[in-house]
Amino acid sequence: MKLRSLLTMPDLGLRAVTGEDGLDREIRWVVTTDLLDPGRYLSGGELVLSGLVWWSRPADSEVFAGALARSGVSGLAAWDVERGRIPDDLVAACRRHRIPLFQVPEDVAFATITEQIVRRLSTARAADLGAVLDRHRRLVAGAGLDPVLELVGRDLGMRCWVLTPTGRLVAGPHPPAADPAALARAYLAAPRLPHRVSPDISILSVAEETTSRVADWFIACEGDWTEWPAERRALTDELAAIVALERARLDDRLSAEGRLSQELIRTVAARDHEILPHLKLTGLDLDAPFTAVAATARADLRPGELRTVLAEILPDHSRLGLLGDEAIALVPTPDDLAASLRDALSALAPGLTGLAVGVSKPAAARELRGIVEEARYARRLAAARTDPVCVVGHDELATHMLLLASVPDDVRRMFKERLLDPLHTYDEVHKADLILTLETFLQHSGSWTRCAEQLHLHVNSVRYRIQRIEELTGRDLSRLEDRVDFFLALRLR
Repeated sequence: MKLRSLLTMPDLGLRAVTGEDGLDREIRWVVTTDLLDPGRYLSGGELVLSGLVWWSRPADSEVFAGALARSGVSGLAAWDVERGRIPDDLVAACRRHRIPLFQVPEDVAFATITEQIVRRLSTARAADLGAVLDRHRRLVAGAGLDPVLELVGRDLGMRCWVLTPTGRLVAGPHPPAADPAALARAYLAAPRLPHRVSPDISILSVAEETTSRVADWFIACEGDWTEWPAERRALTDELAAIVALERARLDDRLSAEGRLSQELIRTVAARDHEILPHLKLTGLDLDAPFTAVAATARADLRPGELRTVLAEILPDHSRLGLLGDEAIALVPTPDDLAASLRDALSALAPGLTGLAVGVSKPAAARELRGIVEEARYARRLAAARTDPVCVVGHDELATHMLLLASVPDDVRRMFKERLLDPLHTYDEVHKADLILTLETFLQHSGSWTRCAEQLHLHVNSVRYRIQRIEELTGRDLSRLEDRVDFFLALRLR
């Protein structure tokens, strides 16, 4: 299938922005990415779909386009829902790197694009074209995966099940032919897929080439896959493609609820907006206690995949969002989540090479910023440890962080502003680095010499800056009480 074919698919409404001379390139597969540099996950020939979540400044476009060009992708289809446009710098970067760029209409979901392209790619190699198209039509009509698996069982005499890496049954006849938890363990630990679990069961991946195993779904089928004829293997490949479409359709990141959750997380982290109006829009109970969870993973698990893993193991009605490579969740529960998360992640450990998770104490809605800060601090503590998968609960945190997290937002903000705003203002006008000097001075326990060495200044220059800090704030940095106040204010930034 050539890129040019995209322009003839009226349901997609794609428009070529630049790169018309490359429209004869072949599309091998479709990949959706939110990464600034997705190169390690691309192998060439892909049509890349991006919502431009990675874009924060014009220089990012060159990094992104350069990574696509080096990977040999066929083209890029993009749209920024929040900004309502494709940045001009991305258009220019794609033109420089000769990457065909398509604009995606705002009302067309990436899952729809993936579905239609994969359908065309699949039909080209399907052994039974009529049956495959019928399965696609049933899926598009909203029937879900159960009717598709019923067709496979009836046509091939082979029962199949779709499961998640936690062992949750997504679709298929009840009960499964084997223990779901055991199938999940075998899936995560298998050296390669397909994999024969027993003479009676084989497991295969859904999207192994594009998705980390721990964030994917998998299919369990009756029989030994090594004995299947070519036609049956082709149809199980088609089944995997259909399951991948259903998984993309159920991804809530582009849904209204998913966007509201993302906006809520950004608002909580921003500190300069009211939280309660956003919380009401999400439909969460304002009287319920919330627990915050923060997590980061190593580079082999992308942020979107990390979010998928958290969504799988957290209770229903949790609200998730991404802040860069960190996933944040707000969970309406009075319970301590740390223990249950440790158990869930222990089961997923064969598919994880590095994961750091922080969990706050439960708190009321008005304390969301405090518990998110507490969870992020706990996550940093977990990341500093050597365990491949580490969960740190609020009970392991330093006492001053617990104190800060329990103070109401308006009090915390007023405390920080009274101490630091005069210094920020002076720094902006005079480029004096008073904030940096103060932070370094406290880090070195008030040592003039070590502070001067760290800042590459003369000791007299440090003394002058500290004197100016004291004059602007009315505080005395020789007093322990004032040093503690400044230390806490700096931690609240």
